[in-house]
Amino acid sequence: MHVDRCICAHIPRIVTEARLCLVMHCREERKTTATGPLALAALENSELHIHGLPHRPLDLSHLHKQGRRVVVLFPSKGALPLDRAFVDEDPRPITLVVPDGNWRQATRVPKRVPGLIDAEKVTLPAGHPTRWRIRRETRDEGLATFEAIARAFGVLASPREQEKLETLFDIMVHTTFAARGYDKDGNPIRSSRD
Repeated sequence: MHVDRCICAHIPRIVTEARLCLVMHCREERKTTATGPLALAALENSELHIHGLPHRPLDLSHLHKQGRRVVVLFPSKGALPLDRAFVDEDPRPITLVVPDGNWRQATRVPKRVPGLIDAEKVTLPAGHPTRWRIRRETRDEGLATFEAIARAFGVLASPREQEKLETLFDIMVHTTFAARGYDKDGNPIRSSRD
């Protein structure tokens, strides 16, 4: 973003017992449409790991040695719903691993990254469709990484934390749309010459 469109002043500082571990594919790291890094800026108890680098394979086995419950956000068959019943069945604090990247990249992460193969897989409850229409979604239930994280932390922390994150996401969406010549709903802004 240009300086006049910077949203840094709007980023809340959210501290939760749950921890975010964002696993981003190396091809996504520098994309301006990647939303995961904004969640890292808001959630104090978070970390970024890059995978897909040749000669530097990612291994997250250490996550299981921290006395925490490691779960992977993975919307697929066999994934358990992330809800209060799931959270309450185990007293350990949760480390939520969120694969970031396109759908194909994200589906490979739990299968290929040591430490995630045997981690519990969870999926989000149904909600409103994505507001991030900058990148095309191939699946109706597809969300921007940030939106998925916000919904997950609504369960892992509180609805208030989800609201803070979603407010920040709305600011990002509107600012990004405006920078690209769209109104707040993603429609092209017509100039007076049109």
